[in-house]
Amino acid sequence: MRNYLDFEAPIKELDEQIQKLKDSAVKSGVNVDNAVAELEKALVSKTTEIYSNLDPWQKVQLSRHPDRPYALEYIEKLTEGTWVELHGDRTVKDDKAMIGGFGLLSGQSVMFIGQQKGVNTKMRQYRNFGMANPEGYRKALRLMKLAEKFNKPIVTLIDTPGAFPGLEAEERGQGEAIARNLFEMMRLKVPVICIIIGEGASGGALGIGIGDRVLMMENTWYSVISPESCSSILWRSWDHKVTAAKALKLTADDMKNNGLVDGIIREPLGGAHANHEEAAHILKSVILEEIAKLSALEQEKLVEQRITKFCAMGSFIEA
Repeated sequence: MRNYLDFEAPIKELDEQIQKLKDSAVKSGVNVDNAVAELEKALVSKTTEIYSNLDPWQKVQLSRHPDRPYALEYIEKLTEGTWVELHGDRTVKDDKAMIGGFGLLSGQSVMFIGQQKGVNTKMRQYRNFGMANPEGYRKALRLMKLAEKFNKPIVTLIDTPGAFPGLEAEERGQGEAIARNLFEMMRLKVPVICIIIGEGASGGALGIGIGDRVLMMENTWYSVISPESCSSILWRSWDHKVTAAKALKLTADDMKNNGLVDGIIREPLGGAHANHEEAAHILKSVILEEIAKLSALEQEKLVEQRITKFCAMGSFIEA
């Protein structure tokens, strides 16, 4: 059973009408193909209309859609069963919120690293809701260094409400672990492609977000703080989260216009949650294209361009 957000109500209504027609046709044997075709045409039109006029808060909602594919599903679809997960940071433990391992992407070995939220209540608890501890970021760095050793490209899939803010995480060096990743990722001598597939919040996202290409899927967000947290700081409640989402300029379009990401990956009509297979196919095409471009560069040039790109962010000239 598909889940629908509030603004998807017209889509839900048309979907239900189509399903009722199909069910009645099975029971009665009456041909309803023409009626179904008309409704499907109306469904495409209405979906296009709604998704062409999304505001920032609606895109935040879509990034959290319960039916949206998570990192593990993308990796399994991209690698077609060839993925081998690697575990542990060799210091504390294996962080289940951070996953990673080698997989074959169209015959090419690639290191995939991502944040996994979990698809149901039990799995969300197991994955700590996609909020990694320091050992998660240290595991990610260990795997990146392993990829560098064997000269394999790295793809990170970012989807987190933030790094875990618990006392024990701070005691084990959460800030240091993320800072170390920023420093080390800047100097990796292999292609690094970072893709926001859902939520991209704060240092939790940045911890695996330094790359030659930083891309955002169409209905995602990337910001130093979530709209709810921003609202609670400025207005002492979550009531102004819609206003905060607009002010934060956190959508893919805003981030691209401000030069903070390199590109936007389109999603299937109705969002990635509406068609997982097509979303994975689009993602695969983009990754292969970017790897081909980056692999043609010399290692020194790769690192130099990466450093230059991030150093230029936030700079301005007073006229």
